[in-house]
Amino acid sequence: MKYMDDSHSHLLGVFFGLIVVAGVLGAFGIPLVSSAGMTIRSYLVSGDLPNAADDADWRKISPTTIPLSGQVITRPVWPEPTVRALTVRSVHNGTEIAFLLEWQDNTKNDRLTPGTFRDGVAIGLPLGDAPAFFCMGQLDHYINIWHWKADWQSDIDRRTSRASEKREGGVRTFEVIPRRVSSVEDLIGGGFSTLTTKEKQGRVQGQAVWRDGVWHVVMRRPLASEEQENEATLVPGRVQTVSFAVWNGENKERNGQKAVAPWFQLSIDPVAKL
Repeated sequence: MKYMDDSHSHLLGVFFGLIVVAGVLGAFGIPLVSSAGMTIRSYLVSGDLPNAADDADWRKISPTTIPLSGQVITRPVWPEPTVRALTVRSVHNGTEIAFLLEWQDNTKNDRLTPGTFRDGVAIGLPLGDAPAFFCMGQLDHYINIWHWKADWQSDIDRRTSRASEKREGGVRTFEVIPRRVSSVEDLIGGGFSTLTTKEKQGRVQGQAVWRDGVWHVVMRRPLASEEQENEATLVPGRVQTVSFAVWNGENKERNGQKAVAPWFQLSIDPVAKL
């Protein structure tokens, strides 16, 4: 009987602890959201995947809208992000996979200068089958992060525009624009303050457009992994986990100050359907 009493006391303690945590989060206006039962489907399509964020083919794909909340796990906490929802679409053709991410953002922040901050969005995918902490992974349970950055996209778009002006013989002004192999930085996380840029970049490509107060961002990568130990495995017919983060530069969001969505299920259609 003593064992049963101690067990009940422990359970009551956990229960009341959860109530206290829920109350604190509620006071900060942070929704308590469970991702259980919500699945993001990557639809199998034939032919080339849509490259552009405004490609009409994306409208044929059913979206999934996921809730976002503030990052309150580590300091500095960010309980009041401005972005509260992210719409996700995904397709693959057996060779490549692509995601379209869309969210409301009334200001376009695509330059990184002293005192200003950029807009951004990230996809997190665990390395291996073991669960990892959704924000930055943890020791021995790493996470592959695809971080699209609005200023990197601006660099690529401006370079493309300059190249076009040069071919057409137009008037050009001098500007030093960084060379980017992609607007997406490919990263590995093994816990807070461990974020590492992968040596090889460009496997994950990005393209984006900001229109009428909404960001539309495409990220795509070959399905087959080149590096088994530090590149997320994406296999048709498999269900795995995926997480997301969004930064609003106008709200001075950067690093851990962001809106987040914990693990959701990602179901990649099997190739046999075609």
